[in-house]
Amino acid sequence: MRNLSKSKIIAFRQCPKRLWLEVHKNHLRDDSASEAVFQIGYQVGNIAQTLYDPEGMGETIDIVALGHGEALARSAKLLLQGLSPVFEAGLSMDGALAYADVMLPERSSGGLQWKMIEVKSSTSVKPYHLDDIAVQTHIAINSGVSLASVSLAHIDSSFVYPGGGDYQGLLKEVDLTEPSFSRDDEVREWIAAAHAVAELAEEPVVPTGIQCSTPFTCGFCGYCNRDRPPVPYPLSSLPYLSKTKRTSLEEDGYDDLRDVPDDQLNATQMRVKKCSTTGVPYFDAKGAAADLSSFKFPATFLDFETVNFVIPIWKGTRPYQQVPFQFSLHRVGRNGRIEHAEFLDLSGDDPSLLFARSLVEQCGTKGPVFVYSAAFECSRIRELAQRFPDLEPALLAINDRVVDLLPIARDRYYHPSQQGSWSIKAVLPALCPELSYSQLDGVQDGTAAVEAFKKAIAVETTPAERETIRLQLLEYCKLDTYALVRMWQIFRGC
Repeated sequence: MRNLSKSKIIAFRQCPKRLWLEVHKNHLRDDSASEAVFQIGYQVGNIAQTLYDPEGMGETIDIVALGHGEALARSAKLLLQGLSPVFEAGLSMDGALAYADVMLPERSSGGLQWKMIEVKSSTSVKPYHLDDIAVQTHIAINSGVSLASVSLAHIDSSFVYPGGGDYQGLLKEVDLTEPSFSRDDEVREWIAAAHAVAELAEEPVVPTGIQCSTPFTCGFCGYCNRDRPPVPYPLSSLPYLSKTKRTSLEEDGYDDLRDVPDDQLNATQMRVKKCSTTGVPYFDAKGAAADLSSFKFPATFLDFETVNFVIPIWKGTRPYQQVPFQFSLHRVGRNGRIEHAEFLDLSGDDPSLLFARSLVEQCGTKGPVFVYSAAFECSRIRELAQRFPDLEPALLAINDRVVDLLPIARDRYYHPSQQGSWSIKAVLPALCPELSYSQLDGVQDGTAAVEAFKKAIAVETTPAERETIRLQLLEYCKLDTYALVRMWQIFRGC
């Protein structure tokens, strides 16, 4: 009998076909979309080792260097000795294997036992984590390891980095001993069923559905959908469509939003359906002009770029905190003259204070400050105000002037090419075909901007590379706010 890894057993829980494909046709899997998640997991795992073994007395099992056989043998020896922590310890039973993130020895009058801890980069315990931990607990117990307790350690989002490499408090442990031990019979059934699927000569027939993206996006989606003709307007293009509603519509045989009965849609969804069916854009020009008529000059247009590190690198910041490192600002005067200002910090130091000071200086004190999706910018400004009390009055005064163009766009405009999205990247090409992010060099969207910033501040990046990135980031963010200017002009009827 082959040994199925914990990840394959969890894959079976998501979709039996996914497991079969991982076993027999794994070369068809595309995990490129998950690579960033994997990298985050490695970073958190490395930090966990320093937290649980501050003196560096433990041993990490290098699966790549040793191979599964030697890794399992070395793990078994260390777990038998119980002299120090073991990281990535291999656990094997008949038909299944797993690698535990953290194993801490505990000795008492009853002998050697182990505290097993799984480390996750999320900020809470997710439902699928419970299956993961249950499988690992079952394998550990049946491999002969005596467990004193089982815990999950996740990121504590309230942790504030004090600097100096001190990450004590970054992880928060949740004891899952009782629920994990109680599912032994259930896990045994999963493993048996997974083996039955893995031994099938032909891949099981499983229709695509919600399981393709829940709880993870499956890397075989491209393969499973290879023979499906592309749907011009898929259900995913219906805004505000819940997973439950989408599943219900799919079960009723609908895959193109244009075929969904009108009585199943709300007013916004009906507008999307009508535009998609007729190919004619919707534009309430009078309503848009009325929405903007009360705002005076000067008109300021603002956009931020932010970076969020799972493991904070700057003193005073939290895990996953959106730290602004760049802004672009266009200002339109009463005479129609357009001015531009910008900020970008690629020093590698915390950009927050310089960002806040420059923002206050460039925004001035008069006129509306137009943004797109105000909750984001306003939240960042409030966070800056909390961190820098001296600037709080001026920063919060900017928030008081913020006007959100997104609700106006959502209520007054829709083009079939938007595919149900009102992001600026979707609206701009429809509203202003002469402007396009695809014409930009290097950085063309927010994700690319974040990755470019991280590369720019890396110590190994050369000055020439950093300068190239600087220019790309400035052009990208500048287009974001110029896009807002053009949208505002068109909506006002200029």
